[in-house]
Amino acid sequence: YPRWLLQRTNIAVTVLVMVLLSSLSTILLLPPLLFFSATSDGFLTNNNYNKRMTTTMSRPPRRLTIDKRLAAEGEALPVPPGMDGVHVGVPFDSTALYEMEQLNVSNVYVMANKSSKPMVEHFVKTLKEMGFLAAPLNCDVSMGGAEDGLLKACNEAAEVKADCVLTIGGGAVQDAGKLVRLWLSAAAHVDGEKATVKGIQAAQNRDPMPPLPPQICCPNSFAMAELTHVAGLVTKDNVKSGAAHPSMMPTVVIFDTDLSRGLPDWVKFGTALRGVEHAIGAICHPKATSDIRTRALQGLVLVNTGLKGMVENQDSEAAQVNCYLGGWMAIRALNTGCYPSIAHLIQNHYSARFNVHQGSCSGILSARILEYHRQKSLLYQITIARALDTGNDGDQPLPHAATFVSDLVATLPGVAKDHADANVDEEMLREFAEYMYNQHGEKLNRLSPKPFCSAEDFLEMLTRPIATL
Repeated sequence: YPRWLLQRTNIAVTVLVMVLLSSLSTILLLPPLLFFSATSDGFLTNNNYNKRMTTTMSRPPRRLTIDKRLAAEGEALPVPPGMDGVHVGVPFDSTALYEMEQLNVSNVYVMANKSSKPMVEHFVKTLKEMGFLAAPLNCDVSMGGAEDGLLKACNEAAEVKADCVLTIGGGAVQDAGKLVRLWLSAAAHVDGEKATVKGIQAAQNRDPMPPLPPQICCPNSFAMAELTHVAGLVTKDNVKSGAAHPSMMPTVVIFDTDLSRGLPDWVKFGTALRGVEHAIGAICHPKATSDIRTRALQGLVLVNTGLKGMVENQDSEAAQVNCYLGGWMAIRALNTGCYPSIAHLIQNHYSARFNVHQGSCSGILSARILEYHRQKSLLYQITIARALDTGNDGDQPLPHAATFVSDLVATLPGVAKDHADANVDEEMLREFAEYMYNQHGEKLNRLSPKPFCSAEDFLEMLTRPIATL
């Protein structure tokens, strides 16, 4: 029997009908109560986040499924607002089919990055045989969500009138899926119009926002784009742009560690390093609360543990789930009033300008940015250093947070450690510093604990030797 059918038989639906007989023989029927239960011997389920129960539920209760063999910490994680479910450490194919049934969709537009294509082709064939596939698999979205590939996907999905978007891959594909949904909701009212960046961005400003088609995200790495309502893209002019709206939050996330097998090191370790970036960005953010910092520190510990485990065995299921759960904690902390962080802003523009993967942007810049504002964020950086300190017995002075980050980066295969690794020279950095200060100086200084007084300040931060941190 297929796995999706076997999984479905494990789902218990209990209908309770209570009949009350009064002394006058009047029969009162209580409406059935439907209880969703996704428990089986291998899973731990938390269903306390949504109390909506009606006799005609259009959406199932929000649900969290985490393989209990891998990480007990997940039980305490709430399903993010606006989402129906998050499933970690489960097979993506059978879980996706189950979710499609729950969402009552039948015309699914599938997007994947090229590295995921060999692992998902069989599932796409299954969808086609079932009559669920809206169009051939799209693998045109490139790193950063380049404009051409994104617009092609928007037009294809609109042409076939897709009622659901399934995204398999990294952050660029997950973000592109959000923007495709945004365009699908707009294209329904402008029949035949081709997608443009301006048209997509205009769609985010509608009030009221019409319902968007659901999105099922199957990430193959740890960028965490699937857990936010923000979507980035890169224009033809290599400028980072995007859209954001609460309705753009994906509907379901399914993290299956099998999807990460065979990924290049720069993807696997680079995206996991972004979890460290998200955590320290939230901890040092001027608007962060004590609760945000606590959640970010918890996430930082898990990501650090997971990264060290993946360095020893990059296919370790437990290490990958630790990276994912820690990244989840970190990105939710960052997105609770602290997005973007100073590092996010700088690294997004560095990535778009020099065509560098954001994981490598963190490898090159994260420790430098921390060191720049260390004196103004010292108390918070001490907590970061303690979270990253796994080998100090307490007899030695605690190194700076920037030192811990740069030492961690040095162990990660495939991740750039300095500008030269990304073919960025000093003249390019000087031009970048002048652009950032002149175009974004005011925003930089709102986000940075220590302001930049000039483009030279910014350039000094960019070019500080790693060995001196």
